[in-house]
Amino acid sequence: MRNIVSSVQTFVIVGGGLAAGKAAEALRENGHGGPILVVGDEEEKPYIRPPLSKGYLLGTDERDSIFVHPDDWYREHDVDLLLGSQVRVVDPQAREVELDGGRRLQYAKLLLATGSSPRPLPVPGADLENVLYLRRVGDSDRLRAAFVEGARIVVVGGGWIGLETAAAARTAGADVTLIDHGELPLVKVLGREVAEVFAGLHADHGVRFHHSAQVERVTGTQGRVDGVELADGTRLDADAVVVGVGITPNVELAQQAGLEVDNGIVTDAHLQTSAADVYAAGDVANAYHPRLGRRIRVEHWANALNQPHTAALSMLGQDSVYDKLPYFFTDQYDLGMEYTGHTEPGGYDRVVFRGEKAERKFVAFWMSRDRVLAGMGVNVWDVMDPIRSIIESGAAVDEAVLADPEVPLDHIAT
Repeated sequence: MRNIVSSVQTFVIVGGGLAAGKAAEALRENGHGGPILVVGDEEEKPYIRPPLSKGYLLGTDERDSIFVHPDDWYREHDVDLLLGSQVRVVDPQAREVELDGGRRLQYAKLLLATGSSPRPLPVPGADLENVLYLRRVGDSDRLRAAFVEGARIVVVGGGWIGLETAAAARTAGADVTLIDHGELPLVKVLGREVAEVFAGLHADHGVRFHHSAQVERVTGTQGRVDGVELADGTRLDADAVVVGVGITPNVELAQQAGLEVDNGIVTDAHLQTSAADVYAAGDVANAYHPRLGRRIRVEHWANALNQPHTAALSMLGQDSVYDKLPYFFTDQYDLGMEYTGHTEPGGYDRVVFRGEKAERKFVAFWMSRDRVLAGMGVNVWDVMDPIRSIIESGAAVDEAVLADPEVPLDHIAT
């Protein structure tokens, strides 16, 4: 074993996704002149994950478009990529990380951007060939190969990944059945009023649903999946099964290092963990949000895009907090959607609509009493900034004004 780069100015970033790539960028842009090491367990340089279930999966985005930076960016900015390398141990006392094989790296500051992993389907047969998940580039490649004209695709899970992969499979001409343990897809996330929109969208495009259903087992022939059996005895033939039943934050390194962990790596608003000079960002960070007054962990692209700037400034000793409202988007068939804000099941009173819900062209507002907690635009564009202003103002808002398309949104919070 040998230590490398023992300079007190060495910053180490663990992770290979968007958060890792943007953190390296932010450190250089904000004046860090010392060594930066990015350690990723994949062979790919840092890349962006949303296209894996959207444009790249559909075949409309080229492979090069998924990367955070081109190859020469890392050379030009003197950022060392240690790809295909697994960090086995984080030692906050020694300020070291140990890689597989025993190689040790010393750090002055450490950023954990370890992301998350898909939850496995806990039933017999889940290890058969062509039981597929979506998290990495290779996963998206395997899904593209399976989504062909006439293929029988069973999707397990009615969240964003389940619906986006179902849309991609139908667009490719596959026969798609979606199994959801809830009464509607996305009902826990969006509530019944808006979940109905997405259920109707997929039904109109030929997706068959099994709601409130439980997978009993996955069946196969000669090691390859051929069907799914439900708890009620229903059998569904399948050439491939796509599993989208949630993700789990990759906290093993943090736990081993003695960091505080609770539904992710716990951080303050500066993205500082419970250990000195160790920070976390992206899917794995359960960060205190000063606007919301509590910790939240957000599993969406915007956090991985924006949190690294705050983390980098904090690592450089500047006073920076992460207080951006959560944001996410989806594209399914002819529906495009953007959402900002934060609410949880039972955390709002009602949903107010502006526009035509039946035509899938509207703005929806999640409200608690007379305050807007979150807003969504469906096939309506350029509304995120005014919605964000309304939420951040905390102002009392008349429901009738919100619903009236004649009142400009950017006049409501003024």
